Amino acid sequence: MMVRGIRNRMLVAVTLPVGLVVLLLIAGFLFIGWGDNEESHGQRARSLARQLAASSEYGLFSGNVANLQGLARAAMQEPALRSVVIVNARGEVMASAGRIGYKMPARLSTQEVLDQDAKRETDLLLQPIVVEQLALNDLFGSQASTAAVPAQVLGHVLVEVSNEKLHQRQRQLLLAGLLLGLSGLLLGGLLALRLGHRVIQPVARVSRLIERIGRGEFEARAELIARDPMQDLQLSLNRMAESLESGRDEMERRIAQATQELREKKEEAELATLAKSRFLAAASHDLRQPTHALGLFVTRLSQLTHDAYAMNLIANMDRAVQAMRDLLDALLDISRLDAGAVPVHMRAFPLSEVFDQLKTELAVVAADKGLRLRIRSCDVWVMSDPVQIHRILLNLLNNAMRYTNEGAVLLACRLKDAGSHAWIEVWDTGIGIAPEHQAAVFTEFYQVENLSRERSKGLGLGLNIVRRTAELLGHPLELWSCPGKGSRFRIGVALTAPGATVDRRGPTRREAPDDLAGLMVHVIEDDGLARAALVNLLLSWGLRVTQAPNLALALEQVQQGLQSDLIISDYRLPDNQHGIEAVRLLRLAAQKEIPACLVSGNTDPDLMQAAKEAGLTLMHKPVRPAKLRSLMGRLTKRL
Repeated sequence: MMVRGIRNRMLVAVTLPVGLVVLLLIAGFLFIGWGDNEESHGQRARSLARQLAASSEYGLFSGNVANLQGLARAAMQEPALRSVVIVNARGEVMASAGRIGYKMPARLSTQEVLDQDAKRETDLLLQPIVVEQLALNDLFGSQASTAAVPAQVLGHVLVEVSNEKLHQRQRQLLLAGLLLGLSGLLLGGLLALRLGHRVIQPVARVSRLIERIGRGEFEARAELIARDPMQDLQLSLNRMAESLESGRDEMERRIAQATQELREKKEEAELATLAKSRFLAAASHDLRQPTHALGLFVTRLSQLTHDAYAMNLIANMDRAVQAMRDLLDALLDISRLDAGAVPVHMRAFPLSEVFDQLKTELAVVAADKGLRLRIRSCDVWVMSDPVQIHRILLNLLNNAMRYTNEGAVLLACRLKDAGSHAWIEVWDTGIGIAPEHQAAVFTEFYQVENLSRERSKGLGLGLNIVRRTAELLGHPLELWSCPGKGSRFRIGVALTAPGATVDRRGPTRREAPDDLAGLMVHVIEDDGLARAALVNLLLSWGLRVTQAPNLALALEQVQQGLQSDLIISDYRLPDNQHGIEAVRLLRLAAQKEIPACLVSGNTDPDLMQAAKEAGLTLMHKPVRPAKLRSLMGRLTKRL
């Protein structure tokens, strides 16, 4: 058993040697005393037997039985004797006294014999009675006889001695030894406690001081006591605590200083980020304005009659504008995902409809590149947003075909988790992605083999949009790829039971030019170039247009009796006005809920949220003419 605690260990260390010494002393005392008692008992018994034998010599010689009987009875006065028997040389009992508890020996020895009986706890002592004959000098002879005459055995004395007194004295001796030992142990324990207290108390003070320092209480100090055996150690601990306290204070000062510097750097970074955001917002707005106007002008220009050379130039201009729109739209999509402004409508729908739509859209693209587009449709219903799922798969398929020069691209569905979920997988036989690049391909503008930023290899935003959209829907997205063999992207969706809530939309119908003819559109745009491009495009569609550069003129036009069917307003207007407030005031002045939409070059997430809360559709510049026409039709219920 382990002894725990310094106090207990010190007590054991002191009492153990004291206890061993006491035990050794007691053992020696008992050993010596035990032997002395036994020897004294034996000598007393022998002395008694010898005296009785000497006293019985004459009576046995003379045959005086009365004298012998008297001697036997007199011997019984000794408390230790049990019995006394006197026999002659022939073994005949001449006298006896006491209660004989033994059988008479068949043969009596001529020597003194001590026989112990352990059962009766007695000793039987056989003592011969002899007549000593001395050699006598012949006074009258010529020389004396020098040979001694042998002793004559007259009989024997048998003395039975009890050991009860001997055992009693031994028990008393043992008890005295135990009492002496306990007294010694008690005294040793008291001395050990006294000594341990003097030794342990300083150690305990040092231990408590070290424990407090270990807890970080560097201000703790040991109280120095005169004649303390550990005074030097306590003094060293005090110096160490002072050093630690000083070091801690210095460390806290440095940490506070570093924290303040980090806070200042953070504030500077936040200010720089805010300035960058403002700059990007302004640059985006200013870039979208002319791009928006340019796109509208190119669309209007393409509607006119030109020769083949001019039409080729217009087509190139349209492709350039389209590339700029794609970049701005991709940046807008990321901004909307960051802002949480992308609406999600989770519902049950058949996955085969999305697969069929993708096959229709991408079959020509795959054929132009010489690739096999394989769509393995499956008859399952999933719970998700069909618009966003279509968007994810469209990005993945476009990405697969962009980086696959030969072979095939596969879109398939595989069940998992006993049919409760499914993996929608896109496989390709393209160049593959090395393991060190697989995590980075989902970040913005990251392209493994497009350091020169060739436009034909994409923008590096598609997979980032896929990742953000998958996170928005709560669907897991995984990538497996092997360089030189191809890649596999897959997204997990939950399966559901078929329902009737599916939105079955047929192919988009191409609007006839006169679908919106006759509508009165109220255009509010402060940028003259963008306003002129939009008005010309609307007029080319057969619409009637009233334009205003600011809110004040637009209100004046309504107050003068303008009855508009649709309001298209820029968000940022002169005099710190904005499009949301403009729509509200125009509706209030017209006293009716006029359909309206906003256009803006500002991609601020707060603006998206504000438009959403106001119930207005926000279109970011540059606006695609087809998208604008479709929105106008939905707002006015004319398409």
